[in-house]
This record gives sequence, C-alpha cells and structure tokens, in this order.
Amino acid sequence: MTDTSHGAADGDGWLPERPLGDRIAEYWEWVAVALFLLTTVDTLTTAYAAAAVGVAYEGNPLVRHLLARSVFAVAAVNVAAAVVAAVGFRGVVATLRRTPPRVRPYYALVVEVWLGLLVAAGLLVFANNVAVIVLGESLL
Repeated sequence: MTDTSHGAADGDGWLPERPLGDRIAEYWEWVAVALFLLTTVDTLTTAYAAAAVGVAYEGNPLVRHLLARSVFAVAAVNVAAAVVAAVGFRGVVATLRRTPPRVRPYYALVVEVWLGLLVAAGLLVFANNVAVIVLGESLL
C-alpha cells in the first residue's frame, strides 16, 4: 500500500512496520520533548546559573549578551527559536510524506537519529547548566 495520506506501512524488514501517521505523531512527541529541554529547561537553568554564579559563566555569547539585558530577552529568543524549529519540522514531515515508499524507511531513520541527537543535546545542556549551578564550572 502506498497511500501516504493516511499512513502507509513502511518496512523492508529492518524497521518495524507502522503506519506513517503513527510514526509522524511519535516524531512530533519527540520534537516536543527536545524543544522543552532546549528552550524551557535551558532557559530556567541558565537563568538560575546566571543568578548563582554570574553571567560571565555563560558559554554562549548571544545568551550572555541577552542575559545582560534581561531574562525576558532570553525567553523571547527561545520562544522564537521554538517556533522556527516547529515550522521547520513541519517541512521535514511534509517531505517525509512525499518521499517514495521504497526510500521512506531510510529517511525515517535519519529523522529518528536527528531527533535522538536533539534530545541528547537538550539533556547535555541541562546537565551542563546543573554542573555550573552545583560545581561552579562548566562540563564543557
């Protein structure tokens, strides 16, 4: 079956067969987790770290500049980044739907690896911010 509007089974033996719609819904859940880590959790822990040890410990020069202005500036940039990321991922989903069924499992695997790396990056940023708060120095 190659109907991509309602979710075609895409499997060639090495990826589990699941309707495309189910796969995409799960991808959006992972995007939400990644954005929560990379925006909300990062903003809160960055603000706390800046208050605990000072803005000078911030490794990102843009965030350091924004923190010097206000936490609201950091929050606004993070909200804008989340919107851009969501719109961009909507484009990724659109290309996944248009990908020929024989190639779709490979493209889906690339999307899954990319989402996994985003979540891992969010966890790393969180761990680094906690290290700055607790130890007074970055892990990086």
